Order: sequence, then C-alpha cells, then structure tokens
Amino acid sequence: MIYCDGSSLGNGRGETRAAAVALLGWRDKWRAFGEYLGSATNQQAEIAAAAVGLEKLTEPCRVRLLSDSRYVVETMSGRFRRKANHEWWARLDRAAAAHKISWEWIKGHAGHAAQEAVDLAARNIAAAGRADAEVLREAAAAVADGGHRA
Repeated sequence: MIYCDGSSLGNGRGETRAAAVALLGWRDKWRAFGEYLGSATNQQAEIAAAAVGLEKLTEPCRVRLLSDSRYVVETMSGRFRRKANHEWWARLDRAAAAHKISWEWIKGHAGHAAQEAVDLAARNIAAAGRADAEVLREAAAAVADGGHRA
C-alpha cells in the first residue's frame, strides 16, 4: 500500500517550494520517503509523490496506491488525457512499469491518518526546502502507532 501527496507552497505566486512524499506500508511496517522539488507546481508534486513511492519498490509488486489527486488517479487510470507535465508523467510511467497498480482516489483532509501524515510531511518538507529525515520518521510513526484507516 502506498499513500502519496505532493505540496506546492506559493503555487503560481513567484517563490514556489514543492515537495513529494510517499508512505509505503507492508504487513504493518511503514516507511516514508520524500523529495524536495524546488519550484514544481502542485500537479507536478502530486505526480512526483506517486513516483517516489513506486521507485522505492525493489521487485514487481501488486500495489494499492492512494492519492488525494484526482489528476494523478484519473490520468493513470486512463480517464484523463496528458496535456502537460510530460517529463513528470514519464518518470511516473517508468516507476509504475513493473507493477500491478490499483490507482485509488482518497479524499484529502478527511481524517485518514496516512493521508494526513503524507500531506503534513510534504508541506513541512516544502517549507523547509529539503527532505528532512525526522519529518519522514514522524509521518511513518503517525500511521504505525495505529492511526491507519483506508
């Protein structure tokens, strides 16, 4: 299972700071991974978040990937056409190629502990301007402590 979220602070207003975070769960073990993306847009950060999670898988897997981005879920499910962000989609396509993925939309800011954890981590990394190991540990701990609801 992968929960992912991207954040772009200042999106469309000059000094944009973006980040992408993915939370991977397997048999009640959770790990968070993140990247600072610099001046990426919110859509680009959402695409990157899914790629970050999938890139961490070391062998072909069946994956349930949950994102609060309809843009990512609908595009990867073949319901939206790709009109922009082609280099970002190419990264996600490469990351997804080896896996069987169920792309699922999850409502953001609706009390899902894992989604809230990746959202907060992405915002904190974007604000800090770097991927912070403590922020990622806290995201994983928030779910490992029993707050996981899908």
